[in-house]
Amino acid sequence: MRALILVDIQNDFLPGGALAVPEGDRVIAVANALMPMFPLVVATQDWHPPDHGSFAANHPGRSPGEVVTLAGLQQVLWPTHCVQGTRGAEFARTLQQGPVAQIFVKGVDPEVDSYSGFFDNGRRRSTGLGEYLRAHEVREAVVLGLATDYCVKFTALDALSLGIATTLVEDGCRGVELRPGDVAAALTEVRAAGGAVRRSADLLG
Repeated sequence: MRALILVDIQNDFLPGGALAVPEGDRVIAVANALMPMFPLVVATQDWHPPDHGSFAANHPGRSPGEVVTLAGLQQVLWPTHCVQGTRGAEFARTLQQGPVAQIFVKGVDPEVDSYSGFFDNGRRRSTGLGEYLRAHEVREAVVLGLATDYCVKFTALDALSLGIATTLVEDGCRGVELRPGDVAAALTEVRAAGGAVRRSADLLG
């Protein structure tokens, strides 16, 4: 089976949100157009507790963009975002949620971040997404959402590591670009791991 994975299309990552990704709202139309083509659609959702260790506000004297050590891993500090139960954590209003069969929350452990939709950053705990796809005999996944250089990249790489043929939809993603070139580097990394990078028109055609 083929599955579409929608990564973190949430209000806080859209223009005006707490961690707005430039042009993040542009991915919504691509997601809505592609969903009818897939027998299975799933979504990931950043779902942080207020005391999450990735929030700069929880590290006195630190600012977003700085790097600290969290759970033994290097961690970029972010503005407080996608806090459980807040509007910022909700999916974009114009995203069609009817086709979404299952939602997988991530980033729930305050001690470790979770960019990937499959595992936390230390790969110590599964979100259940991999097990769900395996149970549905998914052999191929198409990934899009926010942001290219973080959660989309790591979701695609983890899918590939689990033996799932994976395509990243380039125009269905937008990046943070903390450093110029981060998005291009993310696409190169996905290709190097055996993934494909395509545009939505190729899939729709």
